[in-house]
Amino acid sequence: MEKLKIGDKVYNARQNGFADFIRYTFSEVVETTKTLAILKDGTRLINIPKISYITEDIGYSVSRKKGVHWHLVSLQAIRNAQIENQKIAASDWFDTKEFSLAEKQWIYKLFKERTETE
Repeated sequence: MEKLKIGDKVYNARQNGFADFIRYTFSEVVETTKTLAILKDGTRLINIPKISYITEDIGYSVSRKKGVHWHLVSLQAIRNAQIENQKIAASDWFDTKEFSLAEKQWIYKLFKERTETE
């Protein structure tokens, strides 16, 4: 377990309740002090790695918000973020799209055919 260094890539995953999507934020360490690592957006992390159990084994707490952790970026984290972003994009599209009756019938037909073949 090492302290963060300038140039380290980190991410935070947050969720507003179990029914919400996981929203990922990525950043980079741009400055370090004796006790802090400062990210591009100004977020100040306590530069002491600790056991996290949130999305990764090791996390770095946000200064004055000990329950919010940032983690070193991994390939798995990037892939998980891509999957969640696709879910969010699809959900947002359906939320804003107003379907015509013809479109609703077409979607209904597709789903009905799909469920009959399963």
